[in-house]
Amino acid sequence: MNRTAYVFLVTTALLWGGNAVAGKFAVGHISPMLLTLLRWLLAFLLIAAISAKHVRRDWKELQTHLPMLAALGAFGFTFFNMALYNALNYTSAINVTIEQAGIPMVIFLTNLLIFGTRVRPGQILGFSLSLIGVALTAGHGSFTRLASLEVNFGDALMLLAVLLYSGYTVALRFRPSINWQSLMTVMTFFAFVTAIPFTIWEWQSGAMNPPDLTGTMVVLYTAVFPSLAAQVLFIKGVEYIGANRAGLFINAVPIFGTLLAVALLGEDFRPHHAVALVLVLGGIWIAELSGRKHASISEAGAA
Repeated sequence: MNRTAYVFLVTTALLWGGNAVAGKFAVGHISPMLLTLLRWLLAFLLIAAISAKHVRRDWKELQTHLPMLAALGAFGFTFFNMALYNALNYTSAINVTIEQAGIPMVIFLTNLLIFGTRVRPGQILGFSLSLIGVALTAGHGSFTRLASLEVNFGDALMLLAVLLYSGYTVALRFRPSINWQSLMTVMTFFAFVTAIPFTIWEWQSGAMNPPDLTGTMVVLYTAVFPSLAAQVLFIKGVEYIGANRAGLFINAVPIFGTLLAVALLGEDFRPHHAVALVLVLGGIWIAELSGRKHASISEAGAA
């Protein structure tokens, strides 16, 4: 089961790393709110086309949990991606992907404070390494800049996105036990609906930029891969090994995102990026090793 979860979560990280790069490609080719709207509309239509049977079967359960599913779709899908795509207008794809490494630490803290979930010493160490890496990136290589709150607006937006997706991940524990197709159909629908007023605001403010060919390709990529494939794989990963351990794999997003940004966008890879990557890689390895060891001990004790 662990091996399957690892494959799912590493693939998720790869696709999410590609999402940040696609969002950078979108700058100047489609406006952020419109991209978010079209992405989730297409994702909803694609999943709805194959999920009608499951939705009918799960409808009573879905009705009971509609408010929660609406919130999950809004915060985890719409608001997170709006913050991310807007952040890419002001900062680099490398920064955005590395800053996503902050998600696991927020998940740890939230689970500890709200649910009393125990955090192992190794996980605390991994958490701390990730925190240092994120801080180094947000301060563009300078902790002094961060301490004086000299943070790029795009990096600040991305840190807000981190809080949004962390809350979504923790809240997944309350999702109904239904087929993943039913779950994704409802959440992508609410993601699309939530994006409508923001897109109207973007149009009325004169900031809307209709998609050209590049923008259209970005919409297609983000709808199919980060929106559907990655979300389903992440949900299954959380189901298999829990939110704390699954959330750590988000720390792999910077590796994939950085490699893709350098290769496809030609972005500069600076020394502080290298240090940050080492820190988040070390963090994920130490924390996951601790989590797996504790899980093995618990299973042995239960037997």
